Amino acid sequence: MLSRIKELATELAPRLIEIRRHIHIHPELSGQEYQTAAFVAGVLSSCGIHVQEGVGKTGVVGEVQGGGRDDHLLAIRTDMDALPIQERTGLEYASRTPGIMHACGHDIHTTVGLGTAMVLSRIAEELPGNIRFLFQPAEEIAQGASWMVADGVMESVSAIFSLHVFPSIPAGSIGIRYGALTAAADDLEIMIIGESGHGARPHEAIDAIWIAAQVITTLQQAISRTQNPLHPIVLTIGQIHGGRAPNVIADQVKLLGTVRSLHPETRAKLPNWISQMVANVCQSYGARCEVKYNLGVPGVNNDLSLAQLLQTAAEEAWGSDRVQILPEPSLGAEDFSVYLQKAPGVMFRLGVGYPDRSVNHPLHHPQFEVDETAIVTGVVTLAYSAWKYWQQNNGSSKD
Repeated sequence: MLSRIKELATELAPRLIEIRRHIHIHPELSGQEYQTAAFVAGVLSSCGIHVQEGVGKTGVVGEVQGGGRDDHLLAIRTDMDALPIQERTGLEYASRTPGIMHACGHDIHTTVGLGTAMVLSRIAEELPGNIRFLFQPAEEIAQGASWMVADGVMESVSAIFSLHVFPSIPAGSIGIRYGALTAAADDLEIMIIGESGHGARPHEAIDAIWIAAQVITTLQQAISRTQNPLHPIVLTIGQIHGGRAPNVIADQVKLLGTVRSLHPETRAKLPNWISQMVANVCQSYGARCEVKYNLGVPGVNNDLSLAQLLQTAAEEAWGSDRVQILPEPSLGAEDFSVYLQKAPGVMFRLGVGYPDRSVNHPLHHPQFEVDETAIVTGVVTLAYSAWKYWQQNNGSSKD
């Protein structure tokens, strides 16, 4: 079956590059993927795959019906949205939408998902069970997975696979992480409330800007001194709003930030810990505070048995020298974790870096580029892993 999957993927490669470039030229922001969704639905329908549109607002679901009677339902999820970044690659197929770019590789993800669906639809009669393809919107704002789940896409799903491009891994290779792959990501809002006054007489006021600076410094220092260094936390204040005029002491300052953590037990303590630290600083200087800690998405934790299955499939497909076992998780976030609350799953890193370049620009960079040969690597890895999933569930070593 591996040789058949490789043959089909290689045959589809020119078409898949066309698909990828079309999506790249026409990026759409989170929750606005109307044309992308219509295009995806059209490609799936042209392959005889049953399609549902408008799932999770602008998402698409495709169902490949297997020829067997296995009641396990496997899901494969890819995301479709782009970022508000002006592309500066100079490619002939660069984004034609000003200020919007596929700088996180979701055009590759969508193409790999379509390619996998196209391959597996060709061998559907030989599949023991059904496969549900989820083309998700709004990953970049960490909302799309929740929208999709709310619309029932995980009903009856036994396991779920996904991927994310990785420019630091060369095209033709993949990375696999056992256990924690990404961090939980939460939102933080802090309001410092002081008293306004003349800039020349600070002793008559309560300077919210100065106190905000103390809050930021205290939080950063306290993490390193009061939290377990083996349970990493990243707290970043990305926005500060406050002040009315250069010579007026600010009475209010709003701080907005993100909090990343890997360990659930650490994450559970963070809301109260942060609130108490902020309150202590404000009380010391006579200010008041309001702290809102909003839980975002949990971390992606790869199922160990599915990660092993994917590693085995990738090594059989490409050789062990092209499979990297990732030693560390990322403190980036991924709403793929929302699906993992419903079924076990695994996400792998798809290498897209150019092996002969000294610099491969990182994700979210205006000059981010991918080696398109990675598309076939992703399709074969996902399709063959799906096949291996059925063989594992049927207790068979047939391949």
